[in-house]
Amino acid sequence: MPFFSLPQQSFFLCSPKPLSKFPKTLLFLCPKMSTNPNSHQNYPTPLSPPLPSISKDIELARAMTASSKSSLFELSRSDILYEDEWLIAVNKPQGIYCDSVLASVPRFLSDSTELDPLSEGNQASPFELHLANRLDRDTSGIMVITKSHKVAAALVKAFTNHMVRKTYVAFCIGSAPKSERITVKSGHGRSKFGAWRVYAAGDIGRKLPGGSIVRHMETTFEVLSINGQWSYKDPSESVKDEETSIIVEEKAVIDVDTKKDEILVRAFPQSGRTHQIRLHCQYLGIPIRGDVKYEGVYEWKGRRYDAHELHAESLSFQHPVTGFPVLIQAPLPLWASQALQPLTD
Repeated sequence: MPFFSLPQQSFFLCSPKPLSKFPKTLLFLCPKMSTNPNSHQNYPTPLSPPLPSISKDIELARAMTASSKSSLFELSRSDILYEDEWLIAVNKPQGIYCDSVLASVPRFLSDSTELDPLSEGNQASPFELHLANRLDRDTSGIMVITKSHKVAAALVKAFTNHMVRKTYVAFCIGSAPKSERITVKSGHGRSKFGAWRVYAAGDIGRKLPGGSIVRHMETTFEVLSINGQWSYKDPSESVKDEETSIIVEEKAVIDVDTKKDEILVRAFPQSGRTHQIRLHCQYLGIPIRGDVKYEGVYEWKGRRYDAHELHAESLSFQHPVTGFPVLIQAPLPLWASQALQPLTD
């Protein structure tokens, strides 16, 4: 039996002086150093699939279209959901970039205050506008914009500390869940190719290739309708009845040959991770219609969808200045209203 064992690495032979001068030289085994800092790292494995190959070209075309539309975008009075002297909340359209919405606010505010004698002759905007929250390019719904640095800091802190209650509505295609209410808890992070992926809950806190770590991600889903059946609830009416909880530790098993349903869900994100709802819908086997990045159908019933169907429906929070509760709701988009149409006929 050997007196010692060597770690399983690559080794090369080295000697302090040429062997010709030392006929009985001891040979030292020196570990060979790798030039790749990640070669021996044991990184967690993502549980959601990589981006589909079809998504690259489609996403590029969508980005170009959105860039063109965004350059022409202007706010109208009908887009305003809430306004006071510190905040303004708008209903962002699908396919418009957040920064374009923000850029259009000064013109809207100057138009609305042009009769104010205090603003006459003042060319510079009196406001310090900031985005308190962001939405993906193709996600519609509520965006909150603050009018001063101080208010921005307070509201961004509320979002960061999960003190803002948010609800979203999504149109999904897949096998309908058996439970009316489902909570999914998992990890979230970027894979080595930079894409956002679902990780096991047990991997939370572990380091990822880019230097970041796997973070906690939790979403509760409430089924509003399946193929036009069941009943829509207002966000304020949502209660915890029988709830299924899924703690993600392995890849989901999805039967691709099963019957596909049209499912309208409401999502309650408990954390604020990038693409959170889209990733969890994919994991549940009910990807959002049009969301090609996360396996959503591009064509459905003879129609092509040029954007994913996800809508920021409501926000509720404590006002950063007055302290009063604020509830902001955006009207449902057409695709959500149409999904509920059989329920109201």
